Amino acid sequence: MDYIHLFTSFDDQEASTISELELDLQRIKNIPGIGRADLMFDSISQDYVFTIKEVTTLLPIVNFGGITDNYWYKLGLSDYNLFGQGKNVSIHYQNNNGRHSGQLYYRDPYLIGNRWGYSLDLNTWSSEEPLFFEEGIVNYDFNYKNIGGSVIRNFGIHRMLELGANYFVESYEKSERQPLEMPPGPVSLIQPKLLINTSYESNFVDYHFFFLSGSHWKATMQNVYNLDEKDLFHILQLQYKNYIKFGKIGNLAMRLRFALSTNNYSPFAPFVIDSYVNIRGVGNRIDRGTGQAIFNIEYRHTLLSRYPFGIQVVVFSDLGSWRNPGGELSELVDIESVRHFVGGGFRFVYQQIFGATFRIDYGVDIYDLSQRGFVIGLGQYF
Repeated sequence: MDYIHLFTSFDDQEASTISELELDLQRIKNIPGIGRADLMFDSISQDYVFTIKEVTTLLPIVNFGGITDNYWYKLGLSDYNLFGQGKNVSIHYQNNNGRHSGQLYYRDPYLIGNRWGYSLDLNTWSSEEPLFFEEGIVNYDFNYKNIGGSVIRNFGIHRMLELGANYFVESYEKSERQPLEMPPGPVSLIQPKLLINTSYESNFVDYHFFFLSGSHWKATMQNVYNLDEKDLFHILQLQYKNYIKFGKIGNLAMRLRFALSTNNYSPFAPFVIDSYVNIRGVGNRIDRGTGQAIFNIEYRHTLLSRYPFGIQVVVFSDLGSWRNPGGELSELVDIESVRHFVGGGFRFVYQQIFGATFRIDYGVDIYDLSQRGFVIGLGQYF
């Protein structure tokens, strides 16, 4: 109960108005791990009483998808409310076409009252990356190993500033499978780097069972220092999400993401196209750039809402464009840089477990109908 008090305004020694209690009720509903919360008037004690039902927050991580010759899957466990204190821990293994990746992550956003927290992160990533040279595409086996942490400063329950530092090593090895007979580029490359990360976010998203309403935006600035080449690289990312609830059956979800980095002419650009984050149906990482503009929109229509179950049908549009390394900003609006996938899917919701939404989507490239694929996982896409 002490943890829940961090999100409410009521005081045991002071009277609260009904409007304040209703606002606190919504704040309680927004806490991970709260399945149901109600406000009732007790005629005997002549007082208002909150009734709260917690749900399981230990959740398996199951995601997979891809297209022909480009498949991936992720398996693991996560808990969004460890010990009932809002702590987040997750561990997962990911396989990208036979290459092994994984992550161990711990986050305690309220270590000291409701103001200070911290996070720790240990992860490794391995995949085949298509890098783009003037002569054409060259495939590299990419490996990434990272250790890092951050300090969190909360400003109330809606706003947060996070300062983090990471040490990581990126290594590239030219793949045996190549589309070019004489592929350019180094045979291998190892780059140790330091990263300083600053992010600020504002979260005013309200939960109404599995419906969402409100908005969330986040700004992130990353400064990366290459320890071997002694140069500095900058990345700015802006993301805005908005949710609109229509009556008892409709939910419109939108996400706009814009990102820019130092525009070096290099095949090792930071922003990628993949099924995991931005474009459903394209498979694993298929392209890179130094600028990125993404707009995802999906409408979720509820076919069944009978606690604790829910079924939704979804239609979506994933639209994205990239600036090539060393290119012009105008490339972000160039039709040749645009990838546009449309499709549909289903959501199967079990509300007794936090985040237990089974998702299956199928996307098709409207400019190239041969490019299509499934994306399957747990949790909404965004």
